[in-house]
Amino acid sequence: MNTQLIIDGGGDVAPGMMEKHNILSVPLNIHFGDEHYKTEETIDLDTFYTKMRQSEELPGSSSPSPNDFYEMYKRVDPSKNILVLAISHGLSSTYESAEIGKNMLLEEEPDRRIAVMNTKTASCGIALLVDEAGKKIDEGVSFEELVAHMEDRIENTTTLFILKTLENVIKGGRLDKVKGALAKTLNIKLLMKASDVGAVEVTEKVRGNKKSIRRFVDQIGEYAHSFEDRVIALSHSNDEERGSQVLEMIKDRYPFKESLFMDMGPLIATYAGEGGLVIAFFKD
Repeated sequence: MNTQLIIDGGGDVAPGMMEKHNILSVPLNIHFGDEHYKTEETIDLDTFYTKMRQSEELPGSSSPSPNDFYEMYKRVDPSKNILVLAISHGLSSTYESAEIGKNMLLEEEPDRRIAVMNTKTASCGIALLVDEAGKKIDEGVSFEELVAHMEDRIENTTTLFILKTLENVIKGGRLDKVKGALAKTLNIKLLMKASDVGAVEVTEKVRGNKKSIRRFVDQIGEYAHSFEDRVIALSHSNDEERGSQVLEMIKDRYPFKESLFMDMGPLIATYAGEGGLVIAFFKD
């Protein structure tokens, strides 16, 4: 393999993918008051969810520093190209840190080849892109061809979200308490998507859990019509049963060639709340 893939703590991948594609990950920082943790390194998911339930305020987060990326790049054999698939610039400054870290290394080693990509997605959207990049690397494409292909795939990635609870949206101040209380009383569920610039926007408000899930699955058919050669990726926020059920509904409805299923990491779970789901696939 002549290219090293690097992601960050805003990306979630399915079990075995890190090893299969030899991926390196730069952790994000999670803060519970004065307590500071690094995703995947100093806090596990069980501890994260326990702390999030017990806290009256949402945990904070911050991107890795440019030096964090610089140090990660330095670990890679100089003979290898580096492709960084960074969480959406619309959600985090991680992309900027990765770019600055790249420039720091290039000042010392100008012959190094590093491409930092703003994926405009997060969570399982990163897994979808990692899977695609890994396949192209296995095909033996050149680094220039790989980067051009991934630029195209990023523009064709659709990322959809559904929330089971509004607790974290209210806690985080994204929905005021009065409107939040009314929405909870009416059992309103939020459907969202990643916008063209990679920010998260609400697309629909649907009443009832079953109806909202049906609508969540229906949306796939509005973005894509051919599935036989495509992959569906789904991440769940501490609700494997719900995630599995929805993935089966999707696979029963649409003949995707492959599926990727994974836990949602702390960064996106902070906003999604428990039971939240994210799906990602390539649109037409």
